[in-house]
Amino acid sequence: MRVSFRALSIGSWLLTLLSTSVAFGDVGATPTKAFRLPPGFEIDLVYEVPLKEQGSWVCITPDKKGGLLASDQNGKIYRVTPAPVGAAATETKVEPLGIDIGMAQGLLVTKDGLYVDVNGGDKAGLYRFQDTDNDGSYDKKEHIIPLNGGGEHGPHAVLEGPDGRLYLAAGNQTQLPQRIDASRAPRHWSEDHMLGRMPDARGFMAGVPAPGGFVLSFNPDGSDIEIVATGFRNQYDIDFSPTGELFTYDADMEWDVGTPWYRPTRVNHVISGAEFGWRNGTGKWPEYFADSFGAVVNIGYGSPTGISFGTGAKFPAKYQNALLISDWSYGVIYAVNMKPSGSSYVADFEPFISASPMPVTDLIVDPGTGALYFTIGGRGVQSAMYRVRYTGADDCSKATFPDTPEAKQARTTRKKLEDMHRGSGFDLKLAAANVSSPDRALRTAARIALEQQDAKGWRNVINRIDNPQGIITLAVALSRKGEKADQEVIQKRLLSLDWNKLNQAEKLELLRAYQLSFLRLGDGTDAMRSKIVEALDPHFPTPTEDSLVDRELARVLIYLKAPNIVDRCVSRMQSTPSADEQIQYAFCLREVTDGWNDKTRREYFQWFYDIATARGGASFGGFIENIRQVAIKNLTDAQKQQLGDLVGPPPAPRDPLENLAPRAVVKAWTVDELDGVAQNKTDGFDFERGKLMFAVAQCYKCHRMGGQGGIQGPDLTSAGGRFSARDMLVAMVEPSKEISDQYQASQFLLEDDSVVVGRVANLNGDELMIQTNMLDPGNFTHLKRGDIVEVRQSQVSPMPSGLLDTLNEQEIVDLLAYLRAGGNPKHSLYQKK
Repeated sequence: MRVSFRALSIGSWLLTLLSTSVAFGDVGATPTKAFRLPPGFEIDLVYEVPLKEQGSWVCITPDKKGGLLASDQNGKIYRVTPAPVGAAATETKVEPLGIDIGMAQGLLVTKDGLYVDVNGGDKAGLYRFQDTDNDGSYDKKEHIIPLNGGGEHGPHAVLEGPDGRLYLAAGNQTQLPQRIDASRAPRHWSEDHMLGRMPDARGFMAGVPAPGGFVLSFNPDGSDIEIVATGFRNQYDIDFSPTGELFTYDADMEWDVGTPWYRPTRVNHVISGAEFGWRNGTGKWPEYFADSFGAVVNIGYGSPTGISFGTGAKFPAKYQNALLISDWSYGVIYAVNMKPSGSSYVADFEPFISASPMPVTDLIVDPGTGALYFTIGGRGVQSAMYRVRYTGADDCSKATFPDTPEAKQARTTRKKLEDMHRGSGFDLKLAAANVSSPDRALRTAARIALEQQDAKGWRNVINRIDNPQGIITLAVALSRKGEKADQEVIQKRLLSLDWNKLNQAEKLELLRAYQLSFLRLGDGTDAMRSKIVEALDPHFPTPTEDSLVDRELARVLIYLKAPNIVDRCVSRMQSTPSADEQIQYAFCLREVTDGWNDKTRREYFQWFYDIATARGGASFGGFIENIRQVAIKNLTDAQKQQLGDLVGPPPAPRDPLENLAPRAVVKAWTVDELDGVAQNKTDGFDFERGKLMFAVAQCYKCHRMGGQGGIQGPDLTSAGGRFSARDMLVAMVEPSKEISDQYQASQFLLEDDSVVVGRVANLNGDELMIQTNMLDPGNFTHLKRGDIVEVRQSQVSPMPSGLLDTLNEQEIVDLLAYLRAGGNPKHSLYQKK
């Protein structure tokens, strides 16, 4: 929103004066008082980088000779000797490193030399510099791993692993090196899209196939190069936990926001051989696909850059054990708190350091001082280096990383399975025993161990196992590795499973196994296709409207041309309040020619007009129109004439807020009023009414529930397990009472006395792109840095107030129950007493 500064109300003006205010103008680097840190932490401006002379810094690393090394995104590498604590930033010493290389996005110093990962041009790839005569300068230069890739999705970080090998990360615009000596990831990757895939509506990465971004491992001299994992979009940095496990923070595709194929930025546990499912356009695999590996935790949208465990920091234990991850666009360093789960981890996260703007590019723990150093910069924006110290009273002695005896044992088993990923020491008994594991990381490791072997040595295991999870995992492995003759065996074993005895994860993996059995092994026989339809068809749509299972059921049943599938999909499009679920069905039906009638065809094309109120990322509207155009091409001339304007020029976009007005205001509710009503109601809750109110109150526009909805606000599926009913009422009725740093907006006072309120979502040179409307995330207000007089932390939540004022008491009570139940109709709240 853009308003006249002088037109602000007295209340807003007083609120503004009470908020954090930072003079901007010609200040250059973001001043230290603009940063928000937990109690006890302090921040120093170590160095303000002269933009014209030294560029914009994007990566840093400790130097064995003391101090740090830093690289300009498009220029030189510098040796930095930070000013002592208490000294002025001008005391910091910076000098160019005397080597003929630059444009590094990965730096590493080990006993074997200086490693520089160069992004872009004919020099792209990993270099090693050595001081062969011990005179203090690097005199030997080797291009040890040439790479073909560049830009913001090119070669990135390099680090040393606990095994003494080096590890390198590269984004999805980087080709695998020409020389690969081994691959922990089975190299029979494919696109694997049932019902096809459409490229990005703006053409980005169109035609670029799997494997996407990757992680390599190799010896310090560049020999024995192996692929560790694939399927990333743009993971900028990687780091090892104190237990020796590799992690990364992968990027989303912000243009996809609002679509069912949008995947948020997420922290990934990079286990051996794993595939993380990046594909271009609509083809990104959902994280529940059985042949992929999911996230430790989803963060939301943003722009991942540097990461580092807090190991070695002189911080309280909580932050020593956290994985610190950087979001460049929204200006936040998050602390990700790990907890063992089987042989992998689950996590939650919280903002650790934030400011606006704070385009953080990299961060490291200085092993000498225990301080955290980070840089801001990139894309030609003003760059600087900061130091974060803890001066509070909490104990900062060396912390013990969270672990349990059970987790250690599970990791030991996984490591044994991972040792097989290079094709030696194969233990069929161990692999077969773990394909049934409820631990996804263990069964993934077991499946990959199988896929690295010739299927003739293990294909018959699928007939000797009774565990449903094991049958599904083996079906996936044999579909990917086997032959056409294996298809009937695979499908018969899948048909032997009792759908009603499977949990959600097993149902999703079962449906993916069916998909792979067709995608990899052929169309199959008519008789077997009919049997699969007979087995699956009665379950769509699911009685509980499980959106994820329904999505995959529809995909398979449309492919198999199940009877009346068009009617049921169009019905789901009309009944679900979630726009991204509606889009999924529209996408799946786009090339279906049989099974339509006049009613369903008109309802389907009418939907494209109705969706015009929805907003999303930059490609959102283009995706919708491209789906529509494919569907139009499959119409006969008579059908087009019958539909008339519905197949004419696309509908004009409408105001996304225009549907806020249909209901009359009941009253301006208070928390105390509603809390009293809620406490007096203990049973008799109406699930369907609660679900409807979640849509009426506009919750779906910004929040997700059970996999449906927007992503601009936090996922509310688990809110009932973390917050009391009163807490949730406060959040809805008084949204500005407490605002998370993750969603807090800023007020930008401009030279012309106007104010822009929003969040910095992107930067380029001296331009800031401000997201001003959570309901229209792809629409930005562009500000020039020189036009900004001051930046103030907004005390007003981006979540609108008054969203409950059109609901009556009973509707609010049922909405609250729906939130407390996490959208689960089988929750105890809905059981009759």
